[in-house]
Amino acid sequence: MGWLTVHIGVIQCVYEVVDEEAIVGKYEPFGQFLRKQRAQEVRLTFGEIENIVKAKLPPSARRQRAWWSNNPDNSVMTKVWLDAGFRSEQVDMEARKLVFRRMSMPSGQQLPEEKPTSQSIERGQHPLRGALKGFVQIMPGTDLTKPADPDWGRG
Repeated sequence: MGWLTVHIGVIQCVYEVVDEEAIVGKYEPFGQFLRKQRAQEVRLTFGEIENIVKAKLPPSARRQRAWWSNNPDNSVMTKVWLDAGFRSEQVDMEARKLVFRRMSMPSGQQLPEEKPTSQSIERGQHPLRGALKGFVQIMPGTDLTKPADPDWGRG
């Protein structure tokens, strides 16, 4: 880790160079903790997570709900819980607690409802792929090429 200074004309930008592998290592105890769990869901407080990783969560984890999203590009810790086979849910920022739900069975078999994993995202599948599966039904005889409202766009 260190600092990088870049001069662009008269503007000077200073960046902190972060060793991502060191950060992943910092959160790896959390991944190990999740892998040992046998329940389908694990309820934790932010403080309990800090006890597991033996470090404070970044301030953004306490201020921004998006920090707990399941986007693997969001944070290093997100990759850790996704790689452990869990996704975050029911994030309560005020009470500082959330639920981690298992995405796959311990044996590696997929649960009946397909949920996105970091591997499926790496294969180029959109995280929402299949999210509405079974919710939308098209009635037999429906012509999807016809406009739903023939008068739409007139006048």
